Formats: sequence, structure tokens, C-alpha cells
Amino acid sequence: MYTSVQTLRFIRYVVAYVFIVSGIMKVLSSEVANHFMGLGLPLPQQTLYVIAFLEVGCGLLLLTNRYVKYATIPLMIIMIGAILFTKVPILHSGFLQFAFQARLDIVLLVLLFILLNKSH
Repeated sequence: MYTSVQTLRFIRYVVAYVFIVSGIMKVLSSEVANHFMGLGLPLPQQTLYVIAFLEVGCGLLLLTNRYVKYATIPLMIIMIGAILFTKVPILHSGFLQFAFQARLDIVLLVLLFILLNKSH
């Protein structure tokens, strides 16, 4: 049976994994980069690198259990932005389609919220 400390550690590892891989892929994969730059954000290339840096950097902080509260805040902002820029436009196709496409973003946002509130 898991203790709450073990559960939080597992959540940190899973969330860190997702963001570290996501940040690396933004830089290494032209397909991911092109999708990101097609979102209509201002200064798309600079924004891409800032987001990638934050994802990898904050993911590493989570992985090493350093400044967890401070690392979760930029990641939560990134997830809210991802939902607003990539998922909300899907609402015109119907709520169920939106809910399906946004499911992983919402789960990550909830896990980040747990880490924010339970870290010391």
C-alpha cells in the first residue's frame, strides 16, 4: 500500500516525465515545433523556446524534488494556455469532442494542483 509520500513522489515523477519529454520534443521535432508555431502566438519561435525551457527546467525541479511549489506554477500556466489555445477552439465541434481532446491536459492540471497544495 502506498503512503501519501510515495504517492506524491510517483505523481512528481509522472508529471516531470511528461513535461521533460514535451519540452525536448518542442526543440527536437520539427512537426511538434511547426504545430506550436501555427497556434498564432506572438513571437512563436521565442515563445516555443521559452515554453520548452520552462517545461524541461521545471520538470527537472519536480524530478529532483526541488522548489516543487515554484515549479508547478509556470507549468500550470502552460497547461491553462494549452487548453485555451489548442482545446477551447474545439468546442465548436461539441463539448464531448472538447472533453476528449482536453482530457490529458485536465489530468495534468489536476496533478499539478495536487503537487502545489501538498508539497512542503
